[in-house]
Amino acid sequence: MSIVKDISRLVRVSAQALLTLSLFTSVSLAQEIDKTKPYEMMKSVSESTFARLKAEKEQIRQQPDILKEVVEQELMPYVNYRYAALKVLGPNLKKAKKEDIPAFIEAFHQYLVTSYAQVLTLYSDQTIEFAPEKPIPAGKRIASIKLDVIDAPRPNIKLEFKLRKDKKSGEWKAFDMVAEGISLLSSKQSEWNGKIRKDGIPAVSEELQRLASQPIRFEGEQK
Repeated sequence: MSIVKDISRLVRVSAQALLTLSLFTSVSLAQEIDKTKPYEMMKSVSESTFARLKAEKEQIRQQPDILKEVVEQELMPYVNYRYAALKVLGPNLKKAKKEDIPAFIEAFHQYLVTSYAQVLTLYSDQTIEFAPEKPIPAGKRIASIKLDVIDAPRPNIKLEFKLRKDKKSGEWKAFDMVAEGISLLSSKQSEWNGKIRKDGIPAVSEELQRLASQPIRFEGEQK
């Protein structure tokens, strides 16, 4: 499978998982989401997102770009896209011009928004099963939440979300997702590393902005 297909599959699975978590939670939508509790946070976020998609179904069908707003407002506050972007840059960060970094981070942010928004058009009631919650040792800043995506009659998909704890606030945010052993961040590094070395960070930022600006389309409406 090519890197592009790997990434498409990873993003699709992660969006499915975030949405289907709603089937397993009883947290009130009116309750503020506690970012200091990663398991509860993921369940609450998915419930809120799923409820909004259901409530705005007709408007979204008529104006698919509303999905970008949904992702930005419901999902991205719980994604550490800045940390993820810097991880994607990896060794290239040392040689980068300081003025190029903020633009890359924002371009990566917008790219994720569009990628997840497009994937949400494919959601079709998959369900998930969590691995038992494990206590996170005091002082540990990286944690994983493992689960299986149930998409019968297809085989289950093993998924793992990587989260990072902010040292000052104590809040957790997702920064990577591993599906069947394939890391989203590692894949992005492999995909863009050569282009960054050859053309520079600004060129990749421009490409990400171009991809992020593409309109959202439902299946069968793609051109």
